[in-house]
Amino acid sequence: MAPKKTASDLFLPIPVSTISHSTSRPSNRILLASVLIFASCLALLSVHWNPYHFISRISDDFRPRLRNPSYLIEAQNGAVASENVRCSEMGVQIMKKGGNAIDAAIASCMCIGVVNMFSAGLGGGGFLTIRVPPSSPKSRSEVFVVDFRETAPSLADETMYPPGGNSSQFGGLAVAVPGLIRGLGEAHRRWGHLSWKEIIEPSAELALGWEVDVELARRIPIYPDLMLNDPDWSPIFAPHGALLKEGEFIQRRNLSRTLFTIAAEGPESFYKGPIANSLVRKIQATGGIVSNADLENYRANVYPALEGRYLGKKFYVPGAPTCGPVLLHMLNILEKYDFDQATGLNVHRLVETMKFGFAARTHISDPAFRNDTETIHEIHTKAYADAIRGNLTDDRTHSAQYYNPLFDMPEDHGTSHISVVDKDGMAVALTDTVNTIFASQVLDPETGIILNNEMDDFSVPGTPNAFGLWPSPYNYPQPGKRPLSSTVPVIIENADGSFYISAGGAGGSLIFTAVLQVFLHLLQGMNLLDAVGHGRLHDQIYPPVTVADNIYPEDLLDALRERGHNVTVFDINRISSVINIVVKQENGTIFAVSDARKNGIAAGY
Repeated sequence: MAPKKTASDLFLPIPVSTISHSTSRPSNRILLASVLIFASCLALLSVHWNPYHFISRISDDFRPRLRNPSYLIEAQNGAVASENVRCSEMGVQIMKKGGNAIDAAIASCMCIGVVNMFSAGLGGGGFLTIRVPPSSPKSRSEVFVVDFRETAPSLADETMYPPGGNSSQFGGLAVAVPGLIRGLGEAHRRWGHLSWKEIIEPSAELALGWEVDVELARRIPIYPDLMLNDPDWSPIFAPHGALLKEGEFIQRRNLSRTLFTIAAEGPESFYKGPIANSLVRKIQATGGIVSNADLENYRANVYPALEGRYLGKKFYVPGAPTCGPVLLHMLNILEKYDFDQATGLNVHRLVETMKFGFAARTHISDPAFRNDTETIHEIHTKAYADAIRGNLTDDRTHSAQYYNPLFDMPEDHGTSHISVVDKDGMAVALTDTVNTIFASQVLDPETGIILNNEMDDFSVPGTPNAFGLWPSPYNYPQPGKRPLSSTVPVIIENADGSFYISAGGAGGSLIFTAVLQVFLHLLQGMNLLDAVGHGRLHDQIYPPVTVADNIYPEDLLDALRERGHNVTVFDINRISSVINIVVKQENGTIFAVSDARKNGIAAGY
């Protein structure tokens, strides 16, 4: 496991060094190409800024290493950890007005969709896990999942994307049916306290104008032709003929009007009526197949969270098609080992567990479209982990085939995560996304909504990857199907059922390995700030490399190399997985941290 004495992490481009010691690997040219492709995809997430002037409480050991300062928020009543300080504070203001954790989470989510539209927004979807506190001293909490993942349109089929093309990434054909508003509306109907209008209107007002933050300023130039020359985009992002920069004024007036309509008329106004009509016109005009019936028929799924145990802690996660079962699987493998200290052997066991976790991930898909769901339902069990653990060798790693991944799964992307707890112990972990940066690049000018490209999270038949792995038939597009997701919004309770943690992250396939490591850091005795800021490892079998930060202790990396791992070291000042987390101590004090990798700042009161 990662040691206690270092700093932050991310996971992205420009390797500092690449060391190959694998027992079995593809040709050097294929390996190099794959690593460069992997790094280039991650590089799209790389951005940093100088946040607002709060008091930094980061450990002194971290200061020379990090470009972005980190902040530990202490509170007594409630806290919100999101990727933007405006949105964290908006959630806290909702709680101060009498709202609960679900009200705050929805308000913060709407805010993120306005100011960090490159990650999330009305045109996307996601998952949330909610802990409803006990109604009496003798009762126990209830934990539910709301699945508002986007779905494939009714005209989708397995052959809709030609091999080698990019129509699953850009344009109307990349757009899946958005689920965000229906999911949040369902959560509010069940558990909200303030009126829907009170929760949504602050973001509608914010959309009338604000100053560009650094995160947005660093992403606008990624697509200069789109921002400067596309008439749907340039009035917002280059209103005077030049790309907006940090600190300049930006307006999304049409989105503001849409949000005011949704606030006044309710969630259904997104799925029927003028907003829906406008979205369908735009999607179909750009080559898409989403229909009015697709929008009207979309439903969010609500079900009891999947529960697991680790050393007495109770973990609650969403089921498939998320990687919640995979997180529980990895915890189950590690539970039989002593992870109190960071040792070379423990770091090796962690990486091996990641590999077995990613092998399990290849079994995950929408269970509603599987005849053989037995494996999906076994992955999170102790018995399944016991069977896998016997294959973990302490002296060496193995070639990819040893872990028995079934098929190639597409690399999912982006996302935004919000963690909340309120004064009554209601807690929410909410992860939403439009997928890649600026998603499908389809912006409906009438509503101001940027539409997702979530269809790219399905597998495309007929095209093997660089290692000869064929795509997964489990994850081919079908009408109404929900694609695989690496998200894992998690609620953790103590053994006595009291609230402990709300956590989750952004960063595609790096999310659940990052959540795992932050939790293990806390068990090793780190404070919350150091646990989030600490360097992380990542290994997903393909490409066959173990990625580490350049602040990761060299002796532990040497222990990996000695066991045959291909270790690739990356500069710390980049973004990969981003973890936002709220923790409640036994004395009632709440601590919250938003990951500095995306310049997030939490808030509390």
